[in-house]
Amino acid sequence: MPLLTLFTAPKPFTDPHIRMIQDNMLRNWQALGDEVEVVVIGDEPGIAEHCQELGLMHLTGVRCNELGTPLISSIFALAREVSESPFLVYANADILFLPDLLDAVRRLSGVKKRFLAVGQRWDMDIDAPMDFSEGWEQELLARIRDEGVLHTPTGSDYFIFPRACFQDIPDFAVGRAGWDNWMIFRARWKGWPVVDLSEVVTVVHQNHDYRHLPGGLKHYYQPETGVNVRLGGGRRTIFTLHDVTHVLNADRLQRKRLDWSGFWREVEIFPLIRLHSRVLGWLFFALFHPIKGYGELRGWLAEKLKHRNVN
Repeated sequence: MPLLTLFTAPKPFTDPHIRMIQDNMLRNWQALGDEVEVVVIGDEPGIAEHCQELGLMHLTGVRCNELGTPLISSIFALAREVSESPFLVYANADILFLPDLLDAVRRLSGVKKRFLAVGQRWDMDIDAPMDFSEGWEQELLARIRDEGVLHTPTGSDYFIFPRACFQDIPDFAVGRAGWDNWMIFRARWKGWPVVDLSEVVTVVHQNHDYRHLPGGLKHYYQPETGVNVRLGGGRRTIFTLHDVTHVLNADRLQRKRLDWSGFWREVEIFPLIRLHSRVLGWLFFALFHPIKGYGELRGWLAEKLKHRNVN
């Protein structure tokens, strides 16, 4: 039985650069070996043909929203149904891994029954098909050292968790912002360790533009991002890698060391994640960020007034 199931929901294979990036991704995941089961989900053009060519499992019938965007809840459910591995890994369809992913999952499995593992990525411009024959790991590492740019701890491109976790996910739109932040928030809400793997897992993001999205706008500015945030419980659920609880390094898994800003961040979110009070969570946020809190309150009141006038 594989150690983990690595699954994704690719974009259409119609744009030449996106097609190349996603082909690199699929071949990279295959190169990780027999301990990884790769599952590709979606009905977008070109997915079926690529999966057939590479001999990968392809699942169709994913549920979509009214705009035709696949839903995270359906993607996760489909992957869980066909896999038997003890760990699931969702990653965006432009992400490359190295074998250190497997080492990290093995180490975590020995110390934690429930957890969420995330980490930073290296951004790279990749403009040609990649070779994943023997020795590819060393070549990719060398290229990362020469060309890679470490992304800030604000975005999450992969999520590792035991299969018993995350069985109740809202109908988030894939490829839009907000749902990845909710994953970290939800783990903190549940009291699961959120582990930063940045020191031990090397992840590459293949840079691309946003021509595939409506209007060519980045996912942050798509209307579905606002829907994602609302489904997740509002802006207070926007958690990032700054909100992890543990760090896995070369020696061991340890609690994250808090600096001054980290300490006050934990105080700020305490009523939300420990007391499970959204009201107190907002009040504490407003206490720490009075200007933003006042702005959010004005926005909320304006929306309520607008809704009342419409009705």
